[in-house]
Amino acid sequence: MKTPDYVQITGFIDQSKINIKTGDSGGEMDPHGADLRGNPLGGLVYSNAFPSNNNNNATFQQVIEWHNFMGNDIFCFKACDSARPNAARYCEHVFDRIGCKYNAPAAYKPNVFESCMGESQDFPGVYTSNGAVLTYAQPPEALGPIATIPYEPRIPASSNCVVYQSAALYSALGTVPSSTSGSGAAASGASGSRSGSAAASATAKSGAMSLKAVSSLGSLASVLLFAAVVLFT
Repeated sequence: MKTPDYVQITGFIDQSKINIKTGDSGGEMDPHGADLRGNPLGGLVYSNAFPSNNNNNATFQQVIEWHNFMGNDIFCFKACDSARPNAARYCEHVFDRIGCKYNAPAAYKPNVFESCMGESQDFPGVYTSNGAVLTYAQPPEALGPIATIPYEPRIPASSNCVVYQSAALYSALGTVPSSTSGSGAAASGASGSRSGSAAASATAKSGAMSLKAVSSLGSLASVLLFAAVVLFT
């Protein structure tokens, strides 16, 4: 999905095949973390998707605001345009316990591979009820599991969707350089949120690979490049 404020990739996975325990709700990765040095430590994202990049999409620029969720067999990754006024709001990083549904609402469809234009979502945690705009505050983890959330997120409208066959994910897939094919990010790279060691290593591996695979899809041809070098030992 490409919107005026961000680009976003969402989908379903079988997380048991990428070393995440079945049923694990996973967590969040983002450029902040408790010490503001990234979660995972040193994680970087680059994109050539935004209008501020006027060099015919030939060069990548660092994305300052982004977030990535993986767990419960779904994933979502959003990179926000720093030239727009609300990049930090669309790529909010404080809702690490409520996952893709609330941070990256979309029409998730199993076994469908498509690239779309779309409108921007409501800011994560912000919703409208009976005409009033309200903000949800995530409870502290010390209070236990989140049993209820007072709203259902609005799914943004999409348009100009182009559907692909699953084989298109792999037809132009490159080879991961040997220098980045190590054992995965150290669990200590995840900090400041409930990302967990299980999700940290697996997301580092599969996140970079998923973005590379999706890069063959039409208008998302090269919107995101995860800097895998900093995520692998």
